[in-house]
Amino acid sequence: MKFHFKAKTEQGAIKHGVIEALDRQMAIQLLQKNKMIPLVVEEEAKRSRFVEDFRRMIESPDAKTLMLFFRELAALVTAKVPVVPALKTIGEQTDNAYMRMVINDLAADIEDGMTVSEALSKHPEVFTPLMVSMIRSGEVSGNLQGAIEYVTKNIENSYELNQKVKGALMYPIFVISVALIIGFITMTFILPRLTQVIEDIVADIPWYTQVMISIGDFMQTYWWVVIIFFIALIFSVFYYVRTDDGRREWDRMKIKLPIVGTLFRYIYITRFSENLAVLLSGGIPIVRSLIIVADVVGNSVYRKIILTAAKDVKGGGDIYTTFSKSDDIPPIVSRMIKVGEETGKLDEILDRVADFYRKEVEQITRNMSSLIEPILIVILGIGVGLLVFSVLMPIYNIADQL
Repeated sequence: MKFHFKAKTEQGAIKHGVIEALDRQMAIQLLQKNKMIPLVVEEEAKRSRFVEDFRRMIESPDAKTLMLFFRELAALVTAKVPVVPALKTIGEQTDNAYMRMVINDLAADIEDGMTVSEALSKHPEVFTPLMVSMIRSGEVSGNLQGAIEYVTKNIENSYELNQKVKGALMYPIFVISVALIIGFITMTFILPRLTQVIEDIVADIPWYTQVMISIGDFMQTYWWVVIIFFIALIFSVFYYVRTDDGRREWDRMKIKLPIVGTLFRYIYITRFSENLAVLLSGGIPIVRSLIIVADVVGNSVYRKIILTAAKDVKGGGDIYTTFSKSDDIPPIVSRMIKVGEETGKLDEILDRVADFYRKEVEQITRNMSSLIEPILIVILGIGVGLLVFSVLMPIYNIADQL
């Protein structure tokens, strides 16, 4: 947020200006740190709640911004630069305005005596519980540098995995989108002209051709209704998915879809294994680690399974028993976890599980185009075939009769 201020310098001069901060108290602290006495600090005219939420959604740091932040922080801390100067340096060169305010807030809080983990925990919309817990474990063990490097590596692995998945899904999404646009244009502008030829000729018209004529006439007259309907449908789906029931249905659907369902399952297993291994390596208790991982795995189905495992472990059980009862957990994962629990090397076993499934995800993403392309070709071919059979064939038949 931006604040207009009026402040007095040490020399008694009055200064006016604008300062960025997360809240008014933070703005006052920043002025005091710059050796100015705040006289008036007022927030800029507030926007509506919708505008503020939209602005935050646009300005909130993405995975790449977070990855760069922790990478730069790890490099500076490794070079023996104190945390506060390191944060100030990173903040000066951060392009994202919201992230820059967060970094300045972190530097101010740590300078006032907070630990790094306490400062991070004040911004749950940016830093996940996993990041906070790892940094806290590093502070307790006296290895803050190692904890920051752990978090950096974890974010980088997650970012690379997400980018590969996005790249694999981009092709089919692009093809389907283009096909829908071309189909809409064809049905609205081209089909009515073709069917007009048939209507002008007095001849018997097959029922399926009559259906295409009706569709063409409707699209030509009410094309705007179709656009409004699809926009409303998209917004309705997005709204429903944001609800608890909708999110559960969508999460269940994702892991049951053909081809991409396997990809999503492997992604969630990779996240679970990798993040739990990182937390256990950092000395976080197993129950607490499971609860944290449940919140960052990214799927409500697996979240429920992991939370059930945490409850069972707290009651004296083990992870293997819970996982072996679920059809959404591959048997190999359950068995490897059992070996890890029995040998006391669960973090090492989970590292191997994460590495195995990460390679599987990479293999699937490489083959995604070749797997989906035949399906898309068949669907597009059926659409073109229906158009040709329903419209062009009757025209040719009528022409032969003349």
